[in-house]
This record gives sequence, structure tokens and C-alpha cells, in this order.
Amino acid sequence: MAPGEGRLDFDLPNWTADEIPIVEAALNDELTRRREIEVSFLPRDAADKDPSLIRTKVNLLPKGLREVRVIDIVGLDRQADGGTHVSNTDQVGRITIPKAENKGRGFRRIRVRLDAQD
Repeated sequence: MAPGEGRLDFDLPNWTADEIPIVEAALNDELTRRREIEVSFLPRDAADKDPSLIRTKVNLLPKGLREVRVIDIVGLDRQADGGTHVSNTDQVGRITIPKAENKGRGFRRIRVRLDAQD
């Protein structure tokens, strides 16, 4: 990962790189909707009871964490996240997907890049 670049890993056994333009268009469409980003905090025990907050195969929250930061992209997605965030999706700009990799056993790594904004 580098500034303006990232990767996303998925378990998508039937996905092919031919679908990159479809995914890229859908992502950019969502970004232009100017969805607000809301930040809240939950006690760890409440967050652990909500499986929609952590969708990775392994729960990566540190054991001693007592409060979980929740990011809500209003109307789209809500999950535990400690990263940096914009205040609405339009601030991201446009993205491109320059590469998708087959990581074996149905796992796909999708590389994303932010296009420079004027």
C-alpha cells in the first residue's frame, strides 16, 4: 500500500478480471452519491454481539480493546474501523482498478488507485 493506493481481499471463487470495469463503475457511482460518514463508538461487548460490524474471516480487534469505533457510510455500509475517513464519499474522487490478482482457492486481491483530483 502507498498513498493513493490500496488493496482489498475477497473470497470470490467465480470472479474474473473481466468484471473489473463493472466493479470500477459501480464504485465510482457510489462515491458520487455524497454519502455522509458518521463515526460512533460502542462498548466492546456490544460490538462483539453484532456480526455485521466485523466481516473479516478473523476478528482483528485487539483483545484489550474496550471501545470499538464504528464507521457508518450512511445508507451503504457500517462496520468497525480504525482508519482515516473522509466526511462524505464525494471527497474520495474517482478510483481505478489497475489490477486484480488470483491469490488461490477463490481468493482475489483487487488493487485500487485514487485518480488525482483537480
